Amino acid sequence: MAGVAQCTPGGTALALGVDIADATSVDAMVTRTVSDFGRLDCAFNNAGVAGAPARTADCTEANWNFVIGVVLTGTWLCMRRELRQMLAQGGGAIVNTASVSSFVASPALPAYTAAKHGIAGLTRTAALEYVRDNIRVNAICPGATLTRLMLDNAGSSPDALDGIARSQPGQRISDPLEQAQAALWLCSDRASFVNGTLLTVDNAATVGGTMSHEARAQR
Repeated sequence: MAGVAQCTPGGTALALGVDIADATSVDAMVTRTVSDFGRLDCAFNNAGVAGAPARTADCTEANWNFVIGVVLTGTWLCMRRELRQMLAQGGGAIVNTASVSSFVASPALPAYTAAKHGIAGLTRTAALEYVRDNIRVNAICPGATLTRLMLDNAGSSPDALDGIARSQPGQRISDPLEQAQAALWLCSDRASFVNGTLLTVDNAATVGGTMSHEARAQR
């Protein structure tokens, strides 16, 4: 299902339902985007799932494949198609969503942690490979953020959210807009010499080492 909606004066948005774990669906997304807008100047790969909590020995193969398929393989499939388009047009910028779990362990979320570590390595590898092609590849690494993923996994009760907030050095949860602004900056020409960076947007959570595994899982 696709539709076009007015966003801001003079701008349009194209909404497409896409299975990012499916190469055909991803290819169709980028092809449609380029067909409608003429080129792909920047891409923000920001889809993800946490999976069912379980220690490593108890993680099912189905859960492992689901999380890795969406978070890591899905990011790679998007990057692959985006990179091909940007190579053809002479440049562009890609931003992936990694996580604080790209740096630290998240107990009971082995697939999620592995996938986010994988995105960190994938981001750096692509940045080095395509730097001479005028393509920048970076990632944001959010801390606890008030997303649907957080609400689904931690619960939306005031007590649950307050507990996550109190586990953070700054005693609060990020607004999604704060993450979006970081991604937008990395996509923009203002970050023209930023390439291969894993930008932590976590209000000192990883610096302080106080990030609970429940909070990590919410990004």
